[in-house]
Amino acid sequence: MSRSAPLPSSDPSADSGAPQTPVYITTPIYYVNDKPHIGHAYTTIVADYLTRAHRLLGRPAFFLTGTDEHGARIAQVAREHGIKPQEWCDRHSEHFRAAWKRLDVAYDQFIRTTDKRHVDGVRRMLERMHAATVPDGKPVIYEGIYTGLYCLGCEKFITEKELVDGLCPSHLTAPQKLTEKNYFFRLSAFLPQVERLINENSIRILPEERRREVLGLFKQGLEDFSISREKVDWGIPLPFDPSQNAYVWVDALPNYITAVGYGDDPESFARWWTQGTVIHLMAKDILKFHAVYWPAMLLSIGEAVPDQIFIHGYFTVNGQKMSKSLQNAIDPNLLVDRFGTDGTRYLLLTQFPFGQDGDVKADLFIRQFNADLANDLGNLVSRAVTLIERHFEGRRPPGGASQPIDNEQRQQAESCGKRFAAAIESLAPHDAIGAGIDLVRAANRYLEKTQPWSLAKENDLARLGTVLNTAVESIRVAAIILSPILPSKSRLILATLGFTDPEAELNRQGLSGWDRCPGPFHLEAPIFPRMDKVALPSMEKALMSEPTAVAGENVITVDQFRQTQLCTAEVISAEKIAGADRLLKLQIALGEERRQIVAGIAQHYKPEDLVGRTIVVVANLQPATIRGIASQGMLLAASNGPTLRLITTDGPIDSGSSIG
Repeated sequence: MSRSAPLPSSDPSADSGAPQTPVYITTPIYYVNDKPHIGHAYTTIVADYLTRAHRLLGRPAFFLTGTDEHGARIAQVAREHGIKPQEWCDRHSEHFRAAWKRLDVAYDQFIRTTDKRHVDGVRRMLERMHAATVPDGKPVIYEGIYTGLYCLGCEKFITEKELVDGLCPSHLTAPQKLTEKNYFFRLSAFLPQVERLINENSIRILPEERRREVLGLFKQGLEDFSISREKVDWGIPLPFDPSQNAYVWVDALPNYITAVGYGDDPESFARWWTQGTVIHLMAKDILKFHAVYWPAMLLSIGEAVPDQIFIHGYFTVNGQKMSKSLQNAIDPNLLVDRFGTDGTRYLLLTQFPFGQDGDVKADLFIRQFNADLANDLGNLVSRAVTLIERHFEGRRPPGGASQPIDNEQRQQAESCGKRFAAAIESLAPHDAIGAGIDLVRAANRYLEKTQPWSLAKENDLARLGTVLNTAVESIRVAAIILSPILPSKSRLILATLGFTDPEAELNRQGLSGWDRCPGPFHLEAPIFPRMDKVALPSMEKALMSEPTAVAGENVITVDQFRQTQLCTAEVISAEKIAGADRLLKLQIALGEERRQIVAGIAQHYKPEDLVGRTIVVVANLQPATIRGIASQGMLLAASNGPTLRLITTDGPIDSGSSIG
């Protein structure tokens, strides 16, 4: 079953009283194996932004996020920490809630897969799948024996052809070999229909290269997949065989329907899922599950498939993939501490267009913050409001006749409003935000051309009033356009323009109209005070800067030392390198990450003596090639004449632990 629920007109001046198609926007639910980082924050802020923007344009919108809390990996981590899985989930789910609160993320529901409502919904779905058959009469769900490979880090079964040098490409670990009884979903019966829906854009996958990637999967051959695990005890028991627990993806994906009433609230479910426009946002590593498995599961129970699946790229930080072991997974709370809530939201969403891979150079954040927010937006508000306070006692100025330049500025505001609406419909938040900032810059140019300070000196109050009215109306429209990304500051700007109820102006749902600023106009303090780079704490600067060369010969500063990221690592395997008497090739574990390093210690250690030892490595070096072999780091050792000894810990400690 598919739907065709197009988004309504993108014209911001359209009649907001007309019925509008509900919009349902989701993030992936985040796995509770660690605290949130800016990659999680990016997807979540985009969803929050789009939800606010649709409501601004008069469209009902529902925003869902949450946490994924079942699976073998969670049970294992909880055991390692000596607590029950539910306690682990409670603790780490709250980290996400707290981070989203600081980022002013206004979700409509935060779902947890351990919630009773979700568990009940999954059981209902599984019962329907188990009772269903495909056209040839075969059951959708069937029992079988699975013998193959399973990656604990991915919580998924993996095929030989997906491995890279025998390792999972995402976690660089060797998968487990499993043989167990499972229940399988007959994916093969639904592949032609899913492929057709994608080809005809009934399931619209964006950007285009991700759509092509998904269609390529059908040519590679997709197999039926397991929906249960026999040997995993932390999950939802199958209603038709309690000895098996639902496989994590079959547990997690239904959150999108259980959250809006699947099985217990048919009116809500019809409004948001069946009749609404469903938009899934996520990173590309879970594309196959959402674009192929999830639609097939929905088709098997006769429910509508999602309308749009938008895949954004990966974040790197200063050219390196975010990694717990590298300690470069920037905590969004750190950014909020320095740039405030609205500043952080703006900076994260304007680094690169949504959908593309992008490198975050967080040390450039201050430059962008000062340029876009403090100089362009903040200074515009300050100049216009200060002149009104000074020459019109803060009251709305009486205006004179408009000149062509004034009309051009008004047309600019209308044009930017339409650009904003069109960009939202196209799922282009970067462009939508750009429409607001472009209007701000146009208003600054308008003031430079009209020179209101000169008009004040000449006591031409009629012309001065027209110019300032035009400026503050442009500011009002810009504040509304930017309100989905700068919710708090936009309301402050509207209050500065005299709106006693800024929320009501935003809820007016439309950017049409002019001469709406009521006054009185008053600015208590700069909207965005400029930031000084030297104000950054040293620890934050270490996280947010590219490594720099050490100054001097033997003397370095504390900050420079902190730029060297030292971590513990466990040696998984070691072997000699042919033709190199001094070199050994080591496979090491830094927490969940696996790396290979080449070390000149063969004359001091036998390979078999190294396996299982905890060593210390420099984790943030650029990869090197030694004797044709890739080396991703350097171990630390101490020498005393001809003797060399590895730097190790004096007791057990987890690999990937930081040293400082």
